[in-house]
Amino acid sequence: MNHQLGKKGEAIAADYLRRKGYRIVKQNFYTRYGEVDIICTQGRDIIFVEVKTRSNTKFGYPEEAITYKKKQHIRKAALIYLNQTEGNFKELRFDVITILFDGEKININHIENAF
Repeated sequence: MNHQLGKKGEAIAADYLRRKGYRIVKQNFYTRYGEVDIICTQGRDIIFVEVKTRSNTKFGYPEEAITYKKKQHIRKAALIYLNQTEGNFKELRFDVITILFDGEKININHIENAF
């Protein structure tokens, strides 16, 4: 995937979350297991968000690119973040936001509790 397309998708996802009342805590949290695209809170809940962006569906839908191994890496990265952060969170969840550019139209799909 084009790196610029991915960054554009992450910016759109962050803006979408802000408009929905989420507070962005961190973007692009890197660990040895990989990266969490967006970490945000909603009330006392903490949400780890994976963003997948595509310009077409020639190679499948964006959510199909999230493999079992990718999910495991995100979970491990989330644990590292939680161990480094002081916070009294009520719930933890993993969401997926897919961005699909369809010509001039942008399709956003927010999957809560995706895994």
